[in-house]
Order: sequence, then C-alpha cells, then structure tokens
Amino acid sequence: MISISTWNIQCGLGCDGKVDLKRIASTLMALGDADVICLQEVARFMPELDQGAGKDQVDILKDFFPDHEAFFGAAINRSGPVQGARQQFGNLILSRLPVVQVFTHPLPQPPDSSVRHMPRQVTEVVVRKNGRPLRILTTHLEYHSTPQRLQQIAAIRRLHQENCMGLKAPGIDPGSGPYAITDRPESLVVCGDFNFPESSPEYQKFLAGFDDNTSPFVDAWGEKYSDTPHSPTCGIYDRRTWPQGPHCRDFFFVTNDLGEHIQKIVVDVKTDASDHQPLLLVLEC
Repeated sequence: MISISTWNIQCGLGCDGKVDLKRIASTLMALGDADVICLQEVARFMPELDQGAGKDQVDILKDFFPDHEAFFGAAINRSGPVQGARQQFGNLILSRLPVVQVFTHPLPQPPDSSVRHMPRQVTEVVVRKNGRPLRILTTHLEYHSTPQRLQQIAAIRRLHQENCMGLKAPGIDPGSGPYAITDRPESLVVCGDFNFPESSPEYQKFLAGFDDNTSPFVDAWGEKYSDTPHSPTCGIYDRRTWPQGPHCRDFFFVTNDLGEHIQKIVVDVKTDASDHQPLLLVLEC
C-alpha cells in the first residue's frame, strides 16, 4: 500500500489565530502514517505569513518527519532583508519512499488586471514502492483569477499528456548521464488545493478526456464513494474566508488505472489547525 496525505496548511495559521507547525505535524500523524505528505502554503523567511517569526518552515516540518526526505517547490522566490535567506512560498513534498526524480513546474500567470494574483507552481516527484514507480504532483491553483486557473489546469493536463506521449515514443537512452531515461510512469496522483468546487466548469475540465490514448483522470473520492458527497475540505470553521460554508476544493485526482486500487480516502473534518482540512489517500499497489 501507498498512503499519501495532502493539506493546505496556511503556513500553520489555525482558525484560532495561532501559527503552530507542531499542531500541523501532530494532526497529520493522527490522520495516518503517510508515506508521502503533500503540503501547500509553506513559507520560508516570510514574516508576514507566520506572524512575524520569519522561520524556515521547510526545515521545521522536516524535523517533525525525520524519516521523510523534503522536496520544496517555490512558486515565489524573492530576495529578502537577510542575505542567504530568500523569501519563498510554495508546495512541499515529504517522502519516506525512495524518490527517483523530482521536477518543479511553474504554472501560467497570464495578465489579469481585474484581480490580485500570484505565481503558482507544481512540485512533482516519482517515488518507488515494491519496484513500481508512481508519479505524485501537488499544487495550489490561483484563487482570484478564473482565466489563470483554467490555464493552470490546462498546463497540468499538458504535463501529463506530454509524459504519456514520451513513454510511447522515448528518445535514445545512453543508459547513464544526463540523457539517461529515468522512471516517470503514466500512473499519476495529482493532489492539492485546486480552488474550484466539484460543481465548477474547472472540475469538469480537469477530468475531461484526452484526444489521444493518454490516461484520463478520475476523482478518487467519486471513484471510491460514488454515492457519497465529498466531505468538506474548507469552510467548516473559517466562515470569514469561506462565507459559503463547508465545501470541497481539495482533491486527489488519479489516472484511471489507479481507480481500482483506491482503498480509502479520509478527510479530517474536526481539526481547525488551518482553514483547510487534511486528506489521506491509501492505494493498494
């Protein structure tokens, strides 16, 4: 089995107004002993996001999970007031499974003068379990701009399609060095905060079929619990940010070959350690 958790941790800021990364770690541990932990809204040396502390949250979270290796993708990477402490904000993957290779992908940010918006990215790892590789991507799509969010969805789909096409028509493999072909399979889990509900056109666009033989995505929750509405992943406790109340905008999307391997999905709806809820996916593979 492979267990994967995902959570937008809001830089550790809970609905009680306290920043507490230890509480984040404890909540994740209680949710399940995840092989791979995917976190969104993780900051490094950005005091405006952790109530003035300006801590390296990647290092702090790594210390809570010493058996996991950390892979951070910075959507924002700026110079700061302290030399050697660049101000960064993005998505973190912690894995105790062997990580074959890592990619960071910037997402489109086309002009949109009607709203505020920020750079977004995808962090991708290829892990191996029992000799079998699996791709895992985590992301946090734009909240304010629908046109940007739509282009970001298209970009993630292109990444998947391009990889699948490359598997069918690989280049020449010298066997070693930078041109060597390394495992990057078709099987894929995409998780994170997508900033769209299941009722949205964006949700349908993400799950749309491809015009070739690329493996389509399915919503893991819908695949496993087709008769049960999604558990809410935000809006339970923070009604100021989410006046619409409890709803789901954090998902596990998986390629359809993994659909039959979904053992369970768990959402912790009790914690208020962030404005989002943590999720756990367990795959039998």
